Amino acid sequence: MRRAIALAARGLGHTSPNPVVGCVVLDAAGQPVGEGWHQRAGGPHAEVHALRAAGERARGGIAVVTLEPCDHTGRTPPCSRALVEAGIARVVYAVADPTAQATGGAATLAAAGIDTAGGLLAEQAAAGNEAWLTSMRTGRPFVLWKYAATLDGRIAAADGTSRWITSPEARADVHRLRAEADAIVVGSGTARLDDPQLAARLAQGDVDQPLRVVVDTRAVVVRPGARVLDGTAPTLIAVAEDADTWHLDGLARVLRLPPGPRGHGLDIPALLAALHAQGVRSVLLEGGPTLAGAFIAAGLMDKVVGYLAPVLLGAGPAALADAGITTIGRALRLSVTDTARIGPDLRITAVPQRQATPTTTQES
Repeated sequence: MRRAIALAARGLGHTSPNPVVGCVVLDAAGQPVGEGWHQRAGGPHAEVHALRAAGERARGGIAVVTLEPCDHTGRTPPCSRALVEAGIARVVYAVADPTAQATGGAATLAAAGIDTAGGLLAEQAAAGNEAWLTSMRTGRPFVLWKYAATLDGRIAAADGTSRWITSPEARADVHRLRAEADAIVVGSGTARLDDPQLAARLAQGDVDQPLRVVVDTRAVVVRPGARVLDGTAPTLIAVAEDADTWHLDGLARVLRLPPGPRGHGLDIPALLAALHAQGVRSVLLEGGPTLAGAFIAAGLMDKVVGYLAPVLLGAGPAALADAGITTIGRALRLSVTDTARIGPDLRITAVPQRQATPTTTQES
């Protein structure tokens, strides 16, 4: 199962709106004879790749897969049927499929006389598929907020300069996050100050460029010639319902949204709902402090990745603006799930404590 989880990770950034899945097939003697992972949406699933590699050696063997085999016909036939036809004797999966459309594979396998068990290394497998699982369970994209700041929490100096607070190593790591996301979201402040391109650039491997989303309420910041309109990746500009967008015709798609609370900004839940309807399952929020505050105020933050540089400024904008938190008792408490040195910087990964409940893990 650990090998299957590692295989699944190879599909990150390539399978949306589908999950990442890995599979290992063992022969009747328990020896690995085939493995595979879901490589691209619309292509063969992990089980099919593994079964093809195993061939006749799969008969009477065991299939170990990170997600319950699907039981529906979409762009590909159901994996439950492929496992039955291959003569697999036992299927062990980590996480049950939460979707109404694809669930039921375990029951189909059991009805065919295949010994079926779930829950093996469920927590580890779920962590590798957290964006898709969150999206399927909540009906909105998974939201990861990334920010880079000095040790005293400043994202820019008092004069507005911010390049570069963190190291080249940290910035390269951010491109990995971008490559794994379906969409990158920034606000008008970031678009105005930085004129970012928002493309994912990796030293090795293919990159499916994420959708670039700019929240530009009055449609006054993103103008012709902006780097976010350079054609490197698709771009969506989220604006108010009455915004004048004639200057964006033919340059980017426009999404009109209702106003946010008290008429300020845009409705964040409506933005996420619209992105989810377009197949976006994960969002990397790179916006500035105002947009991050709006997401947190709406209760729509699933994970935070902060890159802290060993630098002090003492003045300048903070990483987070008003998030609707007025007293320490209402502070959003986080559980740190990982810390790592990235060059000279420190990367801290944390999740809201309401989401940090561990799940039962089985091993055999």
